This record gives sequence, structure tokens and C-alpha cells, in this order.
Amino acid sequence: MTRAVTLSEVAREAGVSPSTVSRILNGTARVNDDKARQVRQAIEKLGYTRNAFARSLATGSSGIVGVLTPDIASPFYNDALSGIERGLMGSGFSPLIISGHWRTGEEEHAVSLLLNRRVEGLIILGGQMPDHEIREVAARLPVGVLGREVDLKDWGGVALTMDNRQSARDLVTYLVGRGHRVIGHISGPQDHTDARDRLRGYREALEECGLRFQPSLVVQGDFQEPSGLIGMQRLLNRHADLTAIFAANDQMAYGARLALHRLGLRVPEDMSLIGFDDLPGSSYTTPPLSSVRQPMAEMGQWLARYVLGRLRGETPEPFAPRQELMLRESVASRRGTH
Repeated sequence: MTRAVTLSEVAREAGVSPSTVSRILNGTARVNDDKARQVRQAIEKLGYTRNAFARSLATGSSGIVGVLTPDIASPFYNDALSGIERGLMGSGFSPLIISGHWRTGEEEHAVSLLLNRRVEGLIILGGQMPDHEIREVAARLPVGVLGREVDLKDWGGVALTMDNRQSARDLVTYLVGRGHRVIGHISGPQDHTDARDRLRGYREALEECGLRFQPSLVVQGDFQEPSGLIGMQRLLNRHADLTAIFAANDQMAYGARLALHRLGLRVPEDMSLIGFDDLPGSSYTTPPLSSVRQPMAEMGQWLARYVLGRLRGETPEPFAPRQELMLRESVASRRGTH
């Protein structure tokens, strides 16, 4: 490992005192141009890198933006994390990412840890943290939220949300248009707003298309692959006339696809299948999975820039994310339809 160059070595190379080097780095020194140039040249020659902790003590700035995610391993949030990293690139700020594991208590503890690390902004991805607690944090530092609403007036931050309800309606209407009349839904957990909205959109689309909503056509999953597999098995046991499945996310659609494979049922010839989120692997499944693309990377990048803008006293340009239906080969028309 390369030994770190010390501030004293820089001072010795430049022919000035260590305190002068420190003041120049902090921007508080009143020195002539020649002396400042000598210090910069010494820094470049020796490859001096300033210790981040020492800088935070000297300036009161940590250079850290906290990021709270429900699950670091989630493929759904990976794109958002990449976007945040890209949005902070070159700004002098770095992300500090911590998981709340979809549990309110763990999320609250995670935010406390981030605040103790003196983060200068906070980005929250989904989660269960109560709105009033988010407002309390937003009173202290810039806060951006992705994937959920904050149902408080003038709470002090910004929230980027998607119209999950309308996108679910569009998906189910598309299935009906392809001739499907018995459409099952593997929902997400109903304490999640997006899961409730997707279920609501499913039900509304059926009713608008003149089909009766049947509770037995809905099974609840947890957004993970095993629950999709189990949910698919339950739906097939209940409805032998089932022809299509709308899973509330791609991960559960993957699980449903495995259940169908094990039963010798083909997609889409025997069962049409559609997901939500358009994970990177969904266009490479067999067959490629129809889904709804959410611009997670773009939203993460915008939130990072929002936080940076707030820290600089700027008002960022608004951003209106849009979902996009990605219609692929996992849906087939029923006989007698086009």
C-alpha cells in the first residue's frame, strides 16, 4: 500500500509552514500568488490527498450525501443507486448507502446513523419511514424521496413518484385487448403504496373492460421470486381456465415463470405473463418478459442533483418521470382475437 503524503511534507517541499498549507487548502490564507503556486506545485508533485475526516473537522463539511434504500441487494433499486452515484460524480460529494430492510424501526435507526455521520443531504428510496419523521429530517438538510409520496403540505423536500395505478390499468387493458378474459394478479404486500396502486389499477381495468373482478384471481406476494412461484401455483389450483398473469413486479414474474415451466406450461402459448419494473434481465428471459419500465437511473441522478442544488442555494429544474410499457413476446393473443 502506498504511504500517504503528510501535510508537513507538502509544507517542507513548498518552503512554507504547515499552518500556511492548511490555510491555503481551507481557502482562509492571505498569501501572495507565488507562495500559493508553490504549495499547489508541491501538492501535485507529491501526490498529496487530503484526509476527508480532517477536512470535515476543518470546514464543517462532511462531503457525504446519505442514501437510505430498503434493500441494497434489490435489483429494482440498483439502477437508482447507480444514478445517484452518477449525479454526485465530480461534485466533491460521495454517497453513503445504508439499508432499512423494509422495516420502519431499522429505517429510523439507519437515518440516525447517517445523521450522526453528518451527512449533508439525504435521499430516501421507497421504504416505510413515517412522513412526519421525513419532514423532521427535511427541516435540517435537503431531502429527496423516490418511489413514494410524502402526504404532508410544504414538508420541505421533493418526492418523485410514478403513476403505478394507470400503468397497471394499461397493462390489463392490453391483455384484455389480446383476448384474455381470466387474468390473475400476483400482488405485492398491501402495506406498500405501489402494490396497492397496481392492484387498484388491475381491478379498475377489468371493470372498465366489462369483466367482473374476482378476489380469487388475486394472490399476495412479497415482491420476491419465491412468492411468485407459490402465487402461480395457487392461482392454477383455483382457476383451470386462467390464461394470463399480471405480476406486480418482474421478480415475482420470474418465480411464476418457473412454476409454469415445472408444470410443463409454455409462455406465452399456454399462459401469457406480464411483470412490472422492467429489470435489466427481463428482456433476456425466455421468452422476453413484457413489463413496465421505470426510469430509476434517471430519477436517482435527478435527486442527487436536486440535493446538490439545494446545498448550493439553487432551485433545480423540475423533473416529471414517465413510465413506459415494454411489450415483448411473453403475451400471446387468445384464439379468435388479433
